[in-house]
Amino acid sequence: MSTREFTVLTDVSMITCVVQRGKAEAIVQSAQDAGAQGATIYYGNGSGVRERLGLLGLAVDVEKEIITILCGDEQLDRVFEKMYFAAELDLPGAGIIYVTKLEKAATFVPKEIIERINARTENV
Repeated sequence: MSTREFTVLTDVSMITCVVQRGKAEAIVQSAQDAGAQGATIYYGNGSGVRERLGLLGLAVDVEKEIITILCGDEQLDRVFEKMYFAAELDLPGAGIIYVTKLEKAATFVPKEIIERINARTENV
């Protein structure tokens, strides 16, 4: 019987971005251009102010796309910033982005990647 192993990652955060429907693909592409490995997109409906937003009188669509990306902490700021601007979150009613620090995560990590990380750690 073979021994199964897994690698626990402890320097990982989850970026969550909620935007108007139809914007997710461009945001994911900008995150991947900044170094993110992948993303999950799912759909939801917002609640709250539905008709008008503030004095600008902008209509707010209740259908949302939610993007989640797991990201190493060393890439976090770069990916977060690229997603923020790709989502145009500097405009009213565009959505929200936030980071959740993960205590630990586990997935398959190829041996050559683990060896590269260990070598980098030993050289520091």
